Amino acid sequence: MWPFMREKLVVPGSGDCLPGRMEAMPVPERHFVNRHPLAGPYPDGMEKALFGLGCFWGAERVFWQAPGVYVTAVGYAGGTTPNPTYEEVCSGLTGHTEAVLVVYDPKVTSYEALLKLLWESHDPTQGMRQGNDVGTQYRSAIYTFSPEQHAAAEATREAYQRQLDAAGLGKITTEIRDAPPFYFAEGYHQQYLAKNPNGYCGLGGTGVTCPMPATIAAA
Repeated sequence: MWPFMREKLVVPGSGDCLPGRMEAMPVPERHFVNRHPLAGPYPDGMEKALFGLGCFWGAERVFWQAPGVYVTAVGYAGGTTPNPTYEEVCSGLTGHTEAVLVVYDPKVTSYEALLKLLWESHDPTQGMRQGNDVGTQYRSAIYTFSPEQHAAAEATREAYQRQLDAAGLGKITTEIRDAPPFYFAEGYHQQYLAKNPNGYCGLGGTGVTCPMPATIAAA
């Protein structure tokens, strides 16, 4: 493997990451599709989810179309570099993955329903890639905001792994941990496929359905 390719498949340590900047990325005030505030404030009672499932253009569309989702935004999470640019993330020297922030109404949908969308919308067995998109910024991730979210993420991972095993597919490599800082991506990335309907979408699922764990479904 060429050295430059090997480096793109290893998340760098904090000492090897780019310095970034203090200034937050300016973003549009409103979501391009539903016109809700992109960066808040959000209505009382809303909850947040943070997912990585490959190129964030297609990933964001999956969630803004889902019932009960108030607003979505794309950005960078899981790494070290503060307020990175897209080019810096693509260099592999920030530690970030492309992420989707999902703000949802728990009275209309559930975190488990969003997890089911996540698992079925990409291939979580591919490590530092999704299809032809190769690099640490395409890794699968679930960043949780509460112990309840963390437990649900692990429960659905176990349930989906059993289904993947039955289908003869590989082991899930999805990173599950407490939510790190989320840095909004540049404005042109926000709701990209609504602005560019024929734009690139590299998402592809396994074709395997993710069941809800019985204990969660019963609750």
